[in-house]
Amino acid sequence: MEQKVIATVGGHQITEAEVEAFIRSLPREQQAYASHPDFRKQCEEQLIAVYAFAKYGEEEKIDETEEFKNVMENARKDILAQMAMRKLFATVNVTDDEIKEYYEANKGKYSKGASVHAKHILVDNEEKCTELLNAITSGEKVFEDVAKESSSCPSGANGGDLGEFGRGQMVKEFEDAAFAAEIGHIVGPVKTQFGYHLIKVEDKKEAGESNLEEVKDQIRAELSQKKQEEAYRAKVDELKKKYMD
Repeated sequence: MEQKVIATVGGHQITEAEVEAFIRSLPREQQAYASHPDFRKQCEEQLIAVYAFAKYGEEEKIDETEEFKNVMENARKDILAQMAMRKLFATVNVTDDEIKEYYEANKGKYSKGASVHAKHILVDNEEKCTELLNAITSGEKVFEDVAKESSSCPSGANGGDLGEFGRGQMVKEFEDAAFAAEIGHIVGPVKTQFGYHLIKVEDKKEAGESNLEEVKDQIRAELSQKKQEEAYRAKVDELKKKYMD
């Protein structure tokens, strides 16, 4: 399929595919703007400028200088080394049996602390907080609806849901109240630096070991990195014997 040509510079046709490849090579945070027409135009202009300067460099015979030749040789060396390492690392494989064996031998390493799944409502004064508590406990209103209507925390839009958290992730007063609360019960007002909270605990998990499925990907990454390092060191030793005088 023929690609649309954006511009022709010094005989080179810059296509849409080349612009796409250029955008993909940018840092991830810049790629987020890829669909914006102005950003895309800037990328096109940047590519045009690069090809124009390259053509100008040819006319100035910069490619015939020793400096250019040295830079090209260094770039060639770096690219070859990177691609050779990538080829070496592609041979590294971590099996499910290796992951299981490592997990069984290192279970203590994958212990997890106690956690709480809680929802909350945040307001700026104690009287308002108590008023909302009474409305909920009397059955007049539902906790999640009150969170959407009255909470100043962004979590209010989601019924006050904060998800699951462990020790050290919330301010101490909030954390202590949440971990002490019974599942399904509402506690508060709890005063923190942010205001006054009502807290509803949805679930609690005791401290314990993570199961294999929870840490499988983490172990695979750890073992893969370890194997790559070992393969790298072994290959360097082999190549030094082969190539060093």
